[in-house]
Amino acid sequence: MDMGLVNMAVDFKQAINMNDISTAILAKALDTGRDMGQEMVQMIDSAAMERSVNPAVGGNIDVSV
Repeated sequence: MDMGLVNMAVDFKQAINMNDISTAILAKALDTGRDMGQEMVQMIDSAAMERSVNPAVGGNIDVSV
């Protein structure tokens, strides 16, 4: 068998493996982004509920330098 063909097959297999790894990393990043988005929505909902019960809370910020 020609060594050039063997090297090409090895390179092809490595490229496939790197593609699989990249896809797995991207999937994990998408899952993390989705989870963070859901948590943000929950935080916004809980803040909106607090404002409906106690509208004066969080309306003003006192700053001194």
